[in-house]
Amino acid sequence: MRPLRVVFVFLCLAAGLSAKYAAAATCSADKLGVARTLVLSTKGGFEVGFKSYPQSLDLADHEVVLTFDDGPSPKTTPAVLAALGKECVKATFFLIGRNAAANPALVRREVAEGHTIGNHTYSHPILRLLTEAAARADIDKGFAADEKAARQPTSFFRFPGFADTPALRAWLKSRDIGIFGADLWASDWLTMTPDEERELVLERLRKAGRGILLLHDTKQSTAAMLPALLRDLKTGGFKIVHIVPGDAKPVFRKAPSGWTSETEAILAKVLRTRAAKRTNPAAAHLPE
Repeated sequence: MRPLRVVFVFLCLAAGLSAKYAAAATCSADKLGVARTLVLSTKGGFEVGFKSYPQSLDLADHEVVLTFDDGPSPKTTPAVLAALGKECVKATFFLIGRNAAANPALVRREVAEGHTIGNHTYSHPILRLLTEAAARADIDKGFAADEKAARQPTSFFRFPGFADTPALRAWLKSRDIGIFGADLWASDWLTMTPDEERELVLERLRKAGRGILLLHDTKQSTAAMLPALLRDLKTGGFKIVHIVPGDAKPVFRKAPSGWTSETEAILAKVLRTRAAKRTNPAAAHLPE
C-alpha cells in the first residue's frame, strides 16, 4: 500500500469512520469497483428478471448486477468473497437458510464486507411441488435463519429453480418482499471448466448488453473463474451496479414485444418428466 494511502486510511479510522469506508479508500482506479448503488424500495413488492418476468431493473447498457445463490459454503464462498474484495465489487447473496444457520460467520462476513443479503428458502425445495402451507413455512424458516445469521432484516427473495406460483408471489408481495429472477445466468449447475464457464458468461453478457447475472457461490468452477471474469468485465467496459434495499421507488424496464417466460417453459418440461418417472418406471432414464 502506498504511504499516502496508509495515512489516509489511518486518518479515516482515527476520525471514527468505519473500517468498511477506510477499506473502500484503498480501491484504485484499475479495479472494477462499483459504478453505482441502486437503492430499491420493496414496499408493495415487485418481480424482476426477464428469464421469468416481463420486466427487469432499469439498467443502462453494460451495467451488471452480480447475484450468487445457494450459499454460504465454507469450501467456496471465501474464495468468491476474496475475488470480489480484490476488485472492490459488491454483490447480492441469496442464501439457503440451513446453510446460513450452519455458517453464520460467513454470512456476517458478507454483511461486513458490504454485500447485500437475500433469501432463497430454508431447504431449497421446488416450492411448486409443495402445499401452500409447506411452501410458506419453508420460506419463513429461511428468512428467520438468514436474518439471525446476518443480524439484520432481509427483503429480497429468489425462488429455487424459479418455480414460483401466483399465490406465493402475491403473498410475498403483500409482505413487502422484492422477488428476483435473473436476466442471464452462468449455467454453473452444468459440468464445465472454469474457462468454459467464464467464456459462456462473457458471451451471454456481450449479447444481452446488461442485466442481473445469476451465479452460485457454492460451485468450484465459479469460484475458480471469478477473478478472471471480473478482470474481463473491467477490460470489456462493463459496470457493476450494487442493489440494496431502501426507500427509493424502483424503476423498471419492460420486456420487448413478444416476450415469453423462458423459465416457465423449462419448468413445464422438467415437471412433466418428473411426473412421467413417477407413473412409468421405464421412463426413469429421461433427463431432468
